[in-house]
Amino acid sequence: MKYNHILQGIFIRRINRFVAHVWIDGIEEVVHVKNTGRCKELFVAGTTVILEQAQNPERKTRFSVIAIYKGDRLINIDSQVPNHVVFEALQMGRIEEIADIDMVKKEVTYGNSRFDLYFESDGCRGFIEVKGVTLEEDGLVMFPDAPTMRGSKHVYEMIKAVEEGYQGYIFFLIQMKGVKSFSPNIKTDPNFAEALKLAVQKGVILLAYDSVVSEDEIVIGDRVEIVL
Repeated sequence: MKYNHILQGIFIRRINRFVAHVWIDGIEEVVHVKNTGRCKELFVAGTTVILEQAQNPERKTRFSVIAIYKGDRLINIDSQVPNHVVFEALQMGRIEEIADIDMVKKEVTYGNSRFDLYFESDGCRGFIEVKGVTLEEDGLVMFPDAPTMRGSKHVYEMIKAVEEGYQGYIFFLIQMKGVKSFSPNIKTDPNFAEALKLAVQKGVILLAYDSVVSEDEIVIGDRVEIVL
């Protein structure tokens, strides 16, 4: 996925989940944060951030933070982008575990659930729930970075879909390159980790892929090992 009207800034402080202050060309600007997670290890004063300029002149904030440098590594933090990246990758046949699809749709309701993606392939039908991953420690990436009852709910809903005959995938899109492995963040959310283990036992397939990230683009990368 490509971004338009990109520029750099220097992070000052985060006011709440949605708003931060950033230096842009020597001016302190109030900007939108496109990620409601904690991201405490990323939002450090003095860090270089990448922003996209809004095209709506009536929007309250002119810029949105979409990526942050952590040392030399650029990490995309846009929580809206993982679905788009996986959707594009499926259309282009870049995910070999879900290949030769006949069709794919976004945001499909099933029962009381709404999954990120629905696909049909070779007579099979399935759902994909996509989770963006930004938390990295010494090459290990983890999800979530804060407790998520909603995340666990999605996993149990996917188990139900599989039990009713659908293929089911939980897809972790790691929004950076150069990582060693992915694991659920047991320390932060043991309930989510247990839900994932149960999902595997019930036939849900877990996938993790990294991303090739530049300041104005993010695309699917390579499969990453999952360690439960």
